[in-house]
Amino acid sequence: MGQSYSHLSLSERIEIYHLHRNQTSVRAIARALHRSPGTISRELRRNAKATKSYPGGYEAVRAQGLAERRRRWDARFKLQRQPALQDHVRDRLAMGWSPQQIAGRLAEEHAVMRISHESIYRFVYHRSAQKDHWHKLLPKRKHRRGQLKRGGLGSVDFIRHRRSLTERSPEANQRCEPGHWEADLMCFAKYGHYVLVLHERLSRRLYITRLASKKALHVVAKIISFLRSMPAHLRRTVTFDNGTEFAHHYKLNTALKVQTFFCDPHAPWQKGGVENAIGRMRRQLPRKTDLTKLSAYKLKKAVTEYNTTPRKCLGYKTPNEIFNRVALQT
Repeated sequence: MGQSYSHLSLSERIEIYHLHRNQTSVRAIARALHRSPGTISRELRRNAKATKSYPGGYEAVRAQGLAERRRRWDARFKLQRQPALQDHVRDRLAMGWSPQQIAGRLAEEHAVMRISHESIYRFVYHRSAQKDHWHKLLPKRKHRRGQLKRGGLGSVDFIRHRRSLTERSPEANQRCEPGHWEADLMCFAKYGHYVLVLHERLSRRLYITRLASKKALHVVAKIISFLRSMPAHLRRTVTFDNGTEFAHHYKLNTALKVQTFFCDPHAPWQKGGVENAIGRMRRQLPRKTDLTKLSAYKLKKAVTEYNTTPRKCLGYKTPNEIFNRVALQT
């Protein structure tokens, strides 16, 4: 295959069809198209075969479709045929590179081994379908390509008296006033294993308690029980995501005059404090943790370590030091 090689186009295939139909020889067709006789012979042989659903014969449009499908299929197995290239791609994926970065870098270095990012994606998802789980090496680790569809109504439609985060006070947004909390559930691998996490925005102080279930009534009862022990100036607002476990949030206002707000759909980063805290707690409480085997002492110890660790955002003071200071204020 020379450098000037190019695949037959649809217009060339139409010309081949007309010339072949007029019983023009293979060599004459090749001369007319400035192609080699081998290219024309192979084209007629590969794309004119009879099948169970096709009686046979050469047709330009059908031949073009077969060629495009063959190229897609062939690209899927390019990595299978080239073990060295496959190892190179896998190593780079494991390093966190995207298929575009791998393909682009190979082209930039003028490497002998070349591949397009589309070919990498096709191979990755083909191997994933064979249970090799190549997709877990991709940056987003999605098990299939494209935007995942979200069917039915969102949880936002089932949350009564929901108020947007845009209505929250500037004092809460700017972390210049105590008593503004963020809440979320920390889920574990075993079904039914959850803990409730509350995070105070100003001091970054953390509170964690086990949950018997994630039913909305049970969750709100736990939050009320905790906030009731706080002075009034330390229980102003609570911010949630749009999980249905927080559907009874309005009971906080009824019981304690605590205002509740919700992030925008699919925007949990808007309550980044509690998200960051959960990420930090995963170091000691990984997802595989069995809560039935986790003692109350170990859970309390993990929370205490978090609350007594100096934080740069607090001027290297601890969450407990800041919280205890503002607790004395009235």
